[in-house]
Amino acid sequence: MTAAEPREEKTAALLRAAATAAPDERMTVEQLLEPLKRRAFGFLLLLLAIPNFIPVPVGIGGVMGVLVVALGLEMLIGLEHPWIPGFLKRRTLSRAGLLRFLDRIEPMTRRLEKACKPRLQRLTQRPFTLASGLIMILIGILLALPIPFTNYLFGGMLIVFAFALVERDGALLLAVWGTTVAITALSATFSHALVAFVRDLF
Repeated sequence: MTAAEPREEKTAALLRAAATAAPDERMTVEQLLEPLKRRAFGFLLLLLAIPNFIPVPVGIGGVMGVLVVALGLEMLIGLEHPWIPGFLKRRTLSRAGLLRFLDRIEPMTRRLEKACKPRLQRLTQRPFTLASGLIMILIGILLALPIPFTNYLFGGMLIVFAFALVERDGALLLAVWGTTVAITALSATFSHALVAFVRDLF
């Protein structure tokens, strides 16, 4: 009889444990991601979603969008773990603020964790990570565009994407891929119609 594989902690629990283990009130991004190892791509994506749900200066979507695009490019070229520039590694987060954010999104994370499970795991590995990288780039571009009232939408998509990567849920990844392609097509159609309307107007 083979021994059962140890049960892995769920996404929110791992983040909460990493935050509470920090010795100081503020922790660096490097301190937060270090114990998360191979699941760091998903956790970093989750961190990039956070500013879209809290009061921050106008234009933060553009900054986060660029960072999401950069993360997608890293996945696209086949990095096993995300490369994080030194200035971002040293960026500090409020431990209390991170825990408040986790409390705030707990209803969503609880539902996601209940629905998520390791399945179709081949889709979370190469060469399918190329598709995930492309989709991540698309979401980053959409987030960076100055489209009003979309930060919550694209931030929510980043959270779902992050959970799919962390929990190695290929079925959820497929859903994210399809939703992103559909939203991109709708955005392109709307933009084209808006440009045509303004052109005809003047």
